[in-house]
Formats: sequence, structure tokens, C-alpha cells
Amino acid sequence: MIFERPLPERDSLRRAIDEHYRADETACVRAVLDKLESDQDSGDRIQVTARRLVEAVRSHSKGGLDAFLQQYGLSTQEGVALMCIAEALLRIPDNETQEALIRDKITAANWDRHLGASDSVFVNASTWALMLTGRVVGAERVSGMQGQSAGSVLRRLVARVGEPVIREATVQAMRIMGRQFVMGRNIESALERARDFEKRGYRYSYDMLGEAARTREDADRFFESYRMAIDAIGKSSKGKGIIDGPGISVKLSALHPRYELWNERRIMDEMVPRIHALATLAAGYDMGLNIDAEEAARLDISLDVFDAVSGSDELRGWNGFGVVVQAYLKRAPFVIDWLADMAHRHKRRLMVRLVKGAYWDAEIKLSQELALAGYPVYTRKVNTDVSYLACARKLIADREAFYPQFATHNAHTIAAVLEFAGKDRDFEFQCLHGMGEEIYEEVVEKSAIKRPCRIYAPVGEHEDLLAYLVRRLLENGANSSFVNRIQNEDLPVDAIIADPVAEARGHAFVPHPRIPLPRDIYGPRRPNYAGPDLTDRAELKRLGVAMTEAETVEWTGGPIVAGEERDGERREAFSPADHTRVIGSVGEAGEDDIERALASASDAARAWAETPVEERTECLRRLADLMEAETPQLMAIAIREAGKTLADAVAEIREAVDFCRYYALRAEADCGAGHLLRVPRDDGQTVRVEGGQVFCCISPRDDGQTVRVEGGQVFCCISPWNFPLAIFAGQITAALAAGNAVVAKPAEQTPLIAAAGVRLMHRAGIPGEVLHLLPGDGVKVGAALVSDPRVSGVCFTGSTEVAQTISRTLAKKDGPIYPLIAETGGMNAMIVDSSALPEQVTRDVVMSSFQSAGQRCSALRVLFVQEDVANRMLGMIRGAMEELTVGDPAYLSTDVGPVIDDEAKSMLEGHIKRMRGEAKLLEQVRPGPGTGNGTYVGPAAFELDRLSRLRREVFGPVLHVIRYAADKRDDGQTVRVEGGQVFCCISPWNFPLAIFAGQI
Repeated sequence: MIFERPLPERDSLRRAIDEHYRADETACVRAVLDKLESDQDSGDRIQVTARRLVEAVRSHSKGGLDAFLQQYGLSTQEGVALMCIAEALLRIPDNETQEALIRDKITAANWDRHLGASDSVFVNASTWALMLTGRVVGAERVSGMQGQSAGSVLRRLVARVGEPVIREATVQAMRIMGRQFVMGRNIESALERARDFEKRGYRYSYDMLGEAARTREDADRFFESYRMAIDAIGKSSKGKGIIDGPGISVKLSALHPRYELWNERRIMDEMVPRIHALATLAAGYDMGLNIDAEEAARLDISLDVFDAVSGSDELRGWNGFGVVVQAYLKRAPFVIDWLADMAHRHKRRLMVRLVKGAYWDAEIKLSQELALAGYPVYTRKVNTDVSYLACARKLIADREAFYPQFATHNAHTIAAVLEFAGKDRDFEFQCLHGMGEEIYEEVVEKSAIKRPCRIYAPVGEHEDLLAYLVRRLLENGANSSFVNRIQNEDLPVDAIIADPVAEARGHAFVPHPRIPLPRDIYGPRRPNYAGPDLTDRAELKRLGVAMTEAETVEWTGGPIVAGEERDGERREAFSPADHTRVIGSVGEAGEDDIERALASASDAARAWAETPVEERTECLRRLADLMEAETPQLMAIAIREAGKTLADAVAEIREAVDFCRYYALRAEADCGAGHLLRVPRDDGQTVRVEGGQVFCCISPRDDGQTVRVEGGQVFCCISPWNFPLAIFAGQITAALAAGNAVVAKPAEQTPLIAAAGVRLMHRAGIPGEVLHLLPGDGVKVGAALVSDPRVSGVCFTGSTEVAQTISRTLAKKDGPIYPLIAETGGMNAMIVDSSALPEQVTRDVVMSSFQSAGQRCSALRVLFVQEDVANRMLGMIRGAMEELTVGDPAYLSTDVGPVIDDEAKSMLEGHIKRMRGEAKLLEQVRPGPGTGNGTYVGPAAFELDRLSRLRREVFGPVLHVIRYAADKRDDGQTVRVEGGQVFCCISPWNFPLAIFAGQI
């Protein structure tokens, strides 16, 4: 289970890397500090060197991008506006959307306050252009300028030329800004531009710009781009060698569309040969090839790729193979230990580029979203600086294994590296093209240091610059960035060159207090779900063993009435992934079960409502803990019974757990002792409650002024098969938290996981008399429950048609108006204009349309794409669909599992057949091998000429695409909310004019 073939055993060095993936930050900082003990003289020398560098930089006239980032950092509204414009403007092909973006982002900012605030001609020229653009596009009145100043003349001139000229001027400004980041639009122009700098002692590593490959075509294009670049760089180098000559940097994610741990087999079989081919070509020119680092989740598979390529016999004797280590990773020192061992094993010297890291914000947010045990990165920047110094010492200490390349713009870090190295000069510094230029002029050219610096130089068209540009702006525009701080004259030099080791000790090594652990982001009373980390190979191995053991237990499902599991006629249950596989036995509720459950629930409801709310909520919290503890067992059932993939199964349990803890908090806030609502009485005798209460009834108090929210009713909860634990638990726990008894009717297709959930609820302390499970047919069981007078309310998730039937049934019942809380289907749409990043659109469309086999109410059904970019967008979506794996959901490599049953499969196949005749087929994915016995439907995408082709929601992996023109959004492509209907207004006697007029 989980992996299609057994994973190799890890040695002690790899196990150490695994163990520190999300280790305790305090312990990690303490460990690296132990490697950094130094004498006072050494620390003093570092401070002297660092101070000399900072003062030299500040004495220069500040220009270029460093000054620009100082003015327009992310702490300013203008900096954010610039980032948004630069990220999108150059790829927008149509004038209308370009003008809309400029109008939206530029006119809201206050550019005037930046004019003259910098000594840089580049900054002031840029500010003038942006200020003028903002005034003209915003049609603002010019103020603060007297007479015939140059500014007023220019503004009047620009005002006459109109928005098209402004648009083109802004595009050109973004191109000029892009040139500050990009070495050249192609490798030939970049090599030409680098010659003057090479004469001054600089070296280069060229990076071919572009985002991660989403399609095989993308990967092929990147491979060819890298191959051609190596040829050009190698010929230009003219035998300078791997150290003195230029090299190339390669992104693994650019060479395979599915570069993820769970595609380990494909990565090793398909991508390793590509890296090997590029490395062999680079070795032939005796030039360096460096593998860039990416997200933390990809480190493990990256190390496997490094090992496979480094160990090649064809590459023996070539020491140009290089890798990047990110110091902000808690496991960075252990990665260096492993790389040293690999280098010694393969008898090679590795070029190791030590960086601080470029994905910090994404790593933090992803860890929080997935509620992982901790962060893979440090939460304090100073801790990253300390880690960097510890890693630098490791690299310098093993010169047989490493040629160190220290990538930094930080004066203290540069000074510390020089101190650590002493008289050893066999290393180099590195910096980003366009940044830190003044400080490296001191290091390379002007001071006595005279150490070489290799410039990381992006190469590519402006359209490929965008995402890279934003990442650089985020890194270097942040207030904590050294590039930003060194330009800030208000900061004293001592603050800029402060020793990070001393600062870390001053923080007592604790993580950042404003960044709680992922489990604590909702606060102490609502712990985030501590589920398995599907990017951690060691954890996956443990999860696979536990899930396999769970399958050895016989799974049963049937009526559970008053805490007793009822016997009766049973049938075998089969997996939708394989109809020949028996996964358990189930029984259905009969008339006697229904009657006993309703009678018991009615008798127990009042006592449960009178149970202190603290006791009820404690039951829900215990339930959440039990679900966490039973995660492997619940995942196994969800995968086998509902066809959930591993990722979907984790998400299912995460949502169920969070429902428990969320409703416990809500109950304490709304239903606890002393939680009274002041409600006016209309006639002095009765209480009117506007809006009603979904799970509670309103009980008048003796003081005649207040009411108490309480339960004491019987709710029928009817849940769907597509979220058989999450929605099932969410409905039930909400009703229980409010003090109601529950009779639960799960979907016919998923009674096994419902039974497992109810057993946990009873173990958590929910009385058997309060909660009953009645699986069975919707017509027989569901209809009987809904129509029974003892049922005071219904929770339902499912089709609109069934919800309407329930609503009509409740309306026929005598007594009060019975609440129906219904969640039904609909047509979810996404509208994509020409400013959207195609790679991001592709990722989101494929995920939303086809995850869970499209069997979610929230799934994307209709994609509207602006016709100016439709061909490229749809081409990328088609290519990404081709990379999907449709197969056994028990494997981590599977993207799309089966649909729930034969009925669903038949409906979807019928719709696909109709679409083939009425629409244009864009792509349909074939299910993989071994799917013949399951209810699999390959994801499909169709292009429609109009929305009316869809008669109703299609609940499965089918995407419908419609093109629209940017200037014709009102021609039937959009929806207008309007009336045109007949309403009947029936008003009461007690407000004969007020309510009468209000209704009408």
C-alpha cells in the first residue's frame, strides 16, 4: 500500500535528514550553535571586516536595483502595486486588460512621496514615470506644482496623448525594470553582456528562466533550452574550466511535469537520464552544472537524483557537478554531511552553493495548511543566519569533498566566511544579477579581499521573468532583507552587522512568537489536525504499515441503535476500485430499527440538552483525538470503500476532526451557562426569533426579557458518499453540540466508514441513546425518518431533487416549521482573463476539476477563458491532463481514483458520449492498467459554444470550457441577476401595514 514498489532502506545519514525535516527549532539552533564557538579575537575581526564593507557601500552613490528596492519595498503600497504590475503586465496580450491592470494598480498609489527621496537617477526617473502615469490614468487634478515647471509641462503633454501611450510607456518601464533582473533575452546576448564583468574578476552561472513544467511539452522545451545553453556556454568558455569559467544552473522541476516524491518511480526512470545527459554534455566542455534547490517537500527525491547522477561511471573525473543547499532548512547541516559522504563514495569534489533560501513564505503557509508537525524552515531570520554560518564551516572543513560557493549579500556573512577560511582561498562568493553590486565591488575589485564572485544570471524572455521577478522582490524588498537595510541610512551600522549568534542567544533560541506551530494556528482550544505528512518518506512508510494492518480486520457496517449493533441480513461490500474485492459486510436498518432508534432518541434528547455544555463539548474533543489516533484505519476504509486517494483520505479526516473541535467551541460560546439572548416580545406573550436557529430551539426565561438557546430535539442527519466521514461527522457533531439527539442515515455506498465513525463517537462518550446509526436505502429509511413527527429537523447534503422532496415532506408535517439545512449541487465556474499566470491556472483547474474524481460539490465544472489567451491556456491544461495517473487510489502516485458506483459511471459515460457529439473534445485521459474491474472514468475536457449545452451539474471528472471576448462580456457569456417572476405575498394581522408593505 502507498508505494508501488518497496523503498530502499536508508542509511544513518539519510535517516538523520528525515528526522530533522520538521524538528524542534530551539533544539536545531542549539545544535548548530555548538559548531560556532569562537574566540573574541575572531569575532572582533569579523566585525571590523563587515563594518568596512557596509561603510564602503554607503559611501558610494546608490543606484540600480538596490536603491529601487529600498524605495519600493513591500512595506509600501507602491511596492505592492509595482510587484502586481510587473508580475502580470508583460504577458497580457490585449490592450483592454493591460489598461485595466494599470488603472487598478497605479492610480491608487502615492508616487509623489518617493520623488527625490533617493539619490539614484534610476529611482527618480522611474518615480517620475509612475507618478505621471498614475495622474493621467486616474484623471486626477495636478496640485502642488506652480508655474511652468517641467512636471506640469510633462503632465499636460502626456494628458493629451491618452491611455494607449500610457499603456505602452508602462510596458516599456516594466521591460526596463526587468532588464535589471535578467542578464539577457537569450544565452548569446547574456554571454555578450557578461564579458566586461568577467574581465573585472566575476564569474557566471546562467539560469534559463521559466516556471516548473506542467506538461511533457514544457519539459522537452526546457531540456532543449538547457542543452543549447550548455553548448553556447561551453564554446564561449574556451577551456577556462569548471572554476574560472561560466556554468549553468538547472531546475529539476523544469525537466519533469510530475517532479514529486510520490512519483519516485517516474522521476528515477524518466528524469535521471535527462540530468545525466546534460551533465555528460557539460563534462565534455569541462564546465560546471549546478542543480538548483526547490521546495522542502522535493528534497528527498532530489537527493536520490543527485546520488544516481553523481555515481555514474561516465562522469568520473569531472568535478563540475554542483548542488544547492538551503540554510533555512532545519536539516541543512545533515544534508551537507550526506553530500560529503556521497562525494567521498563517488570519489568526486562537489561544487556546493550555500544559500539562505527563497521559498520561506510558501513553506510556512503550506505547513499551516496541511497542519504538519512543524516547519521545515526556521521561523526567525537570525536562526537561518546562524545555520548558514554552521553550514559554511562544514563546507570549509572538508575541502576534499567540496568546492564551496557562498551565495550571500550580507556583509557579516561575507566577513564570517573570510574568517572561517583563513588563508584558504579555494572558494568563491555568489550573488544575484542586479543585486548587491556595491558590496561585491569591494570584495572582488576595490579592497584587499580580492575573492571571486559568481553571478547567478537569469536568461529568458520578459514573459518568463514574471514569477522569478516576484520571488526576488519578495526576498529583497522585505524589511528584514540585508539588501534593503544596507540602503537605509536611518539604521546604524552596528545594527546591520550584528552578530547573529549573539542575537540568537538573546532570543533564548525560541521560535518566532508570532508564528505558532501549524497545530496551534487556531488557538489552544482548537488544535489543528495532526495528520500524516505525505511528503515525509519515513512517515509514509509507517503509515503504509499501519494501513495494511487495518485491512486485516473485518470491516462491518449496520444499524447501531441505543449503542447496540443490530444483527440481521447482511451483504458483502465491494470496492469501487475493484468490484472483485470484498472489503466487508453491511446490513440495512429495518422498520423495527427505525422505530427503536426514534423512540430512544426522543426519550434521551431532553436529558442530553440538560447535560452541561462543557461535558458535551468534551465528548467532541475526545472524538477528535480518537479520529487522529485512528487515522490509518479510517484512511484505509475511505480508500477502499469510497475510492478516495491518499491525499483525499487525509483531507477527509482533517475536516472531520476540525468539525468536532470547531463545533465544540461554538457550543461553548453560544450554548453555555449564562449565554442568554435578549429578545423582545411582540405581544407580551410570545417570542419572535428573526432568522431562526438551525440546531437549537428557543426557551423563554422566567424574567420575561431573555431566552436561552438550547437543544432537546431529534435531528435526522442524511450524509453523502463523497464526504462519507467529514460531512457525516460535521452534521452530527453540530447537532450534538447544541444538545440534540441524532439519528444518522449515511449514504448507501459508504456504510462502513459511517459505522466506524459512530463507534468512535460512542467511545468518546456520546450516549448510545442519543446517537443512532440507520444505514439503508434512501426511499425506505430516509423517507421514514423525515416524515416521522418525532424528527424536529433535517440536515441533508446531496442532490437538489432529493432536497426538494425532503422540503415538501417537512412542509406537510403538523406543528412548527421544521428546519431543513440542505447543501446541494450547482455549476461552479472559474473565469480566467489574460492577466492570469498559465502555470497557476493549469494547476488550479486540474486540481479543482479532477481531484476526488470530480465528485465534490466544490469541483470546477465550467471554465471561462478569455479568447486572447485561450489557445495557450487550453494547450497547457491538455498537457497537464495527459500527465494524470488514473488508477488504484491506494497508491500515492495515483491522481484520480474511481467514481463511486456503476450508476455514476453510466451517467458520466452517457454525458461524455453526448458531449462528443455536441462539443469539441479537448482531452480525455485513459485509465491506467489494472482498472478493468473498477468504476473508472477518465478525466475529460470539452469546449462548448454556449453554457446552455449543460442541462444540469455533471458530478464527476468532466470539465467544460467556454471562450469569451474581453470586450463582449454582456453578449450572453455572463449572467445578470434580474426579476421577471411572480411572487405571492401573504401577510399577518399583527403587522397589517408594516409586514404587508415590506413583503411587497
